[in-house]
Formats: sequence, C-alpha cells, structure tokens
Amino acid sequence: MPETTWWKRGIVYQIYPRSFQDSNGDGISDLNGIRQRLDYLAWLGINAIWISPIFPSPMADFGYDVADYCGIDPIFGTLEDFERLIEEAHAKGLKLILDFVPNHTSDQHPWFKESRSSRTNPNRDWYLWRDAKPDGSPPNNWISNFGGPAWEWDEATGQYYYHAFLKEQPDLNWRNSDIRKAMYNALRFWLDRGVDGFRVDVIWHLIKHAEFRDNPHNPAFQTSQAEINRFIQVYSADQPEVHEVVSEMRGVLEEYPERVLIGEIYLPLERLVTYYGKDLSGAHLPFNFQLIQTAWNARTIAALINEYEAALPEGGWPNWVLGNHDQPRIGARIGPQQARVAAMLLLTLRGTPTMYYGDEIGIGKVEIPPEAAQDPWEKNEPGLDLGRDPERTPMHWDGSAQGGFTSGKPWLPLDPHFRSCHVEGLRDDPASILMLYRHLIELRRQHLALSVGGYTQVSAEGDVLAYERQHGSERFLVALNLGHEPHTLPFPAGTKGRVVLSTVPDRSEEPIEAQVVLRADEGLIIALGI
Repeated sequence: MPETTWWKRGIVYQIYPRSFQDSNGDGISDLNGIRQRLDYLAWLGINAIWISPIFPSPMADFGYDVADYCGIDPIFGTLEDFERLIEEAHAKGLKLILDFVPNHTSDQHPWFKESRSSRTNPNRDWYLWRDAKPDGSPPNNWISNFGGPAWEWDEATGQYYYHAFLKEQPDLNWRNSDIRKAMYNALRFWLDRGVDGFRVDVIWHLIKHAEFRDNPHNPAFQTSQAEINRFIQVYSADQPEVHEVVSEMRGVLEEYPERVLIGEIYLPLERLVTYYGKDLSGAHLPFNFQLIQTAWNARTIAALINEYEAALPEGGWPNWVLGNHDQPRIGARIGPQQARVAAMLLLTLRGTPTMYYGDEIGIGKVEIPPEAAQDPWEKNEPGLDLGRDPERTPMHWDGSAQGGFTSGKPWLPLDPHFRSCHVEGLRDDPASILMLYRHLIELRRQHLALSVGGYTQVSAEGDVLAYERQHGSERFLVALNLGHEPHTLPFPAGTKGRVVLSTVPDRSEEPIEAQVVLRADEGLIIALGI
C-alpha cells in the first residue's frame, strides 16, 4: 500500500453512537444527530469516522448483541438515515467505518432462534452447542468475559451453548462454512452502500479450540481482578485457524477499492502482529492498545514504541490508540495536563492514530451514581470498578442544559463540569485542549514527516520521551515531559530548531539551540535545521 493511502495518512475518530448528538429528544444519540455534527468533524480535521454498532439489537450490551446484520436499530434511525449520513460524510471528505460484531449474535437473532429450536435444525451447528459433563456441569471451565460461566443450559434441547460475553450473546461457530458465507455477504451489504471499512469486534475470539479443552489456571489471579482473569485464555481465543478467517474477511474487502480492515485485539505484541497475516493478507490495522495498558512513564513508553516497531512485519503499518468505549478515558487516567501531552504523543507517532470522541475537549472521569449505571459488566461484577459507563457519557457541545446533547433526559449523566468543558467554549479559547488537538491534526496533515515519515528514538531521560520524525528534508523533534517537574534536554552540537507547537501555547517560533527547556507537563514539536 502506498503512503498516500487514506488510512495510513488519516486519523480515525471513534463515535459511541448513543452519546454523540441526539436529534429527537429521546436522550440517545442517533444518525441524524451525527450527521448534524459533520461540519465539526471536518473542522477538527479528522479523516474517518468509526461508529460503534448501530444494527438492530435488544441492547443487552448496547448494540454488541446484534439481531440483524443488515439493518439499523430504530433507536438510531433508518437505513435511509444511514445512507444520507454516508453521502454527506463523503461529500465533506470524511470516510465512514462501521463496527462489525462477528463473534456472537443476540439470542434474539433469527439464526439463534432456529439453532436452539431443535438439535436437528439445519442451523444447529451455526452456534457452539455441547453436552453437559456426566454430573450435569458445563463442558469446560471457560469463563465469560463479563463474569460467571461461559456456558448456558438450554432446557428445551438438553445442551449448553457457549457465550464469551453475556448469555444473551451466543457465540457463532466460525468453523461452519455457511456462517462465513452469511457474514461475508453482510459485509458486502454495507460495502455496496459505500462503507469505507470495518472495525471488527473481538476478532481474536472467532475460533475456539476444536476439543474445547479447559483453560489453565492463572497463578497471578487476584480477587480484586475481573473473574475472566481466573484462567489464562489459551483455548477459548487466539487459535491458529483464526488467521484463515481474517484473511477471508480481508479478501471480501479487497473486492472493493481502498477499504480498510481494523481488528480489535487485546494480545501481547508478539501475538498481536500475527494478525497482519501471512504476506500482509490479514487486518490492515490490528488495533494496538499498548498505550492504554502501559504505565505512563517515559522509559516504559519508549521501550514499548521500540518493541512495537521491531515486531511489525515488513510493510506492516503501525497504529496507536489512547482510549475507546471499553477503557477509562485518558484524562481520567493521567489528569488534564498530561492528557495534553498524550494528545501530542498520539498525533506525532508513526502510524494511524485513533481518537475517541470527547478526549479532544478533555472529558475526564465522570462519576456514575449506582442507580444510573447501565453497563452489564458493572452489574455482573459490582465493586471492582469495571463499569464502562464513565467513558460512554454524552458529548458536550455548549453550555446549555444537557450540554446541547439532547433536549430530553440523557441516557447517561453528563460530566457535572460540562459547562467549563464544551466545544463552543473551547473553540473560542486558543489555549484550550480542543485547539491543541486541532493544531496537532493540522500539522500532521501539512507535514508528511509527522504522518508517514520515519521514527527515530532520541532519548528517554528521566520523565522526558523524545524522538525524531523525518520525511525527505523535513525533520521534527518531539519532546514530551511526562513528569510534573521542569526538565532540560541537551541539543546535539550544531543543531538548530524552532518551536512549531507547544502543549502550553506561548512558545511558537521560539528558537532552540544549545538545549530544550521543557516545563512541567509540557510537550514540544521542534522543526530541525531551521
């Protein structure tokens, strides 16, 4: 793929579709609301919108329990609303990526209703059914990712079915060729309507061990952790045969020009990079969540970047993520000042960055009262701080009631501080985090060195992470102070530069010669050789 490919040079912006903009007053965002905010997204400068699931669903897991892969849930609108959204997005130069959920369906999907109707139904083998052990217990020790056994007894047919998540989300049998054909046709349904690619949910789960062996116990498990960590997921996910499926999905997208396949994969780096596939025939972008999972420490992050770059297969394109709908927001993890530094890191590393809606306006941790909790994981395993509601709260557009998100009651409470943290106000403040994001995105678009250019680590001294980006004659030094004390970084003898952008915006065009003086919680982009 040439470096001009849109998903290499571009920036992906994730929208959680319940929480972006409500257009009809029911307290839940919808497709028409998203369409109304396309001008904002174009102004921000991102290239592609990724929308989490919008398919018909009973909403047991808020759309990740799909009842129809070829439709739109009425909560979000109609298929005509979607077609209008994609037409207007494309007219503004924005790509649109859909979230595809192939590992499991809703238990209300017609396929599952057929499958559970009898053991002889032709669709029986579309899902994972197993006999009980002689004592009546589940077939093995696999745990649901949301806590509790991953097997649900079906009284009518006298077998268990497997669900990696909620019991309302039975797993499909991807060893069945009919399932594959049906799913690939669902992909084509959306590709024919102009969708520019897919983010594929839990792609590493699609194939399970053929003999359904017990997972080994995790000796490091602690009771303060989610129950899924009680066992090491050796046999319930990441099986070798999954790569054939990923390659087949990629083959479907190759039938259409310039589409992108992104895989959600929470695995160590050495296993993550195998999802690029043999001869790069797998996912274009196996999601790299390492920045979410690692300590916010300069040396640790420097080592991580180097390890990831070294692990990439030849020709494999990197990508970086700071947050998503399943993980605490970056502002909640490291605080508002370091969130600015994190923005500079995300948007200057080599590879495709994925932003999460609301991070650009500095939304931090939003406390959700117990009575307002919506997330099924929080309800299944209360008290472990596993709830994902805090990172799914509504976007703040202005200082009016409900932040301009809805005229009704929002499905989740807004951040109580939204009146000091909204798009309308931050656009008028040149020192705001929103304007920092916009300037970073603009720089990235203007300079190939900051998007597709090479990466060279300079140092990781104390709390400072520094690296160079270069393309042709362009060279930039990125220096990030991940600490709360000032730090001085020496400049190589004879090197000159000027500050292009600071996370604290009062140093533009400042010349740099003998050394770089970084203030606490400050990041700098310095043009070299000037």
